[in-house]
Amino acid sequence: MRSLLTLWALVVLISCSSKKPDSEAFLKTLENPETATPGVDEEVVNAILEQIPSPLEISVLLKQSGSRYNSEMLNSSHNLPRYNSNYKKALNLGVYGTDLGYTNIFGRNQDGLKYISAIKSLADELNIGQFFDVQTIGRLAANSKNLDSLLLITTMNFNHINHYLQSQSRDNLSVLLLTGGWIEAMQITCQTAARNPGNKQLQEKIGEQKIILEQILLLFSFYETDANMATLKADLNQLKLAYDKVEISYTYKESTMQIVDGVAVIKDNSTTNINIKPENVEEISKITNTIREKITS
Repeated sequence: MRSLLTLWALVVLISCSSKKPDSEAFLKTLENPETATPGVDEEVVNAILEQIPSPLEISVLLKQSGSRYNSEMLNSSHNLPRYNSNYKKALNLGVYGTDLGYTNIFGRNQDGLKYISAIKSLADELNIGQFFDVQTIGRLAANSKNLDSLLLITTMNFNHINHYLQSQSRDNLSVLLLTGGWIEAMQITCQTAARNPGNKQLQEKIGEQKIILEQILLLFSFYETDANMATLKADLNQLKLAYDKVEISYTYKESTMQIVDGVAVIKDNSTTNINIKPENVEEISKITNTIREKITS
């Protein structure tokens, strides 16, 4: 399964503008600069992010499963005025990024435009709006054929935002963006699975997230002194308890080489087996929805 450096910005194009970030203005957005925590090494963050699949992959899976578009599962752009702290803004920037990806996969461009506007608003308020090219976002998000180019550019430029936030000792925002996007993707998948109880693939996709949650909790361990993140980590630990009941096993098989269209390709023959029961899915869904309600309220 293809993984990307970016989770929260899955279909949000981050521009390649050479304009330098306004560091002085960004510092004014810091709510508690005197309690800034030591930064986390960029290589550590990126190594974890590389293991996390884009919510876009989940959106594609949902469409392929035959499920119908359901805007009621998404966080309404009308909720934007609720987010009046950097903590809430960063989390919901991630949430709206996932929602934009979902609308894009199903070709609901009018809904997508609302999320583009909300994303730009939150990015501006976090003083990272200079990294976003709204016109290009709108043009590419309106055509799913541009998806590969969009993801490639987004992947490359997320590093710029992450580096910038780290230079401002605000790398916790990167983690919050990531977490908000992942939780939104999770709750969308859980709701869809509840409507399709016979879809084993969706259940296994939910089970796979056990590994992702462990990586996210590892990131949160760097921010023990941040009250907001400590609270969210406690909620995520409740989700981990539910995931402890899910069994994941890995069977190694030697890779083989095959010729595809005249090109030698290495085939990974190893398999991952996920043992997740309906009651596990139900419990995970309940906790995930509770966390998501706290984030978006």
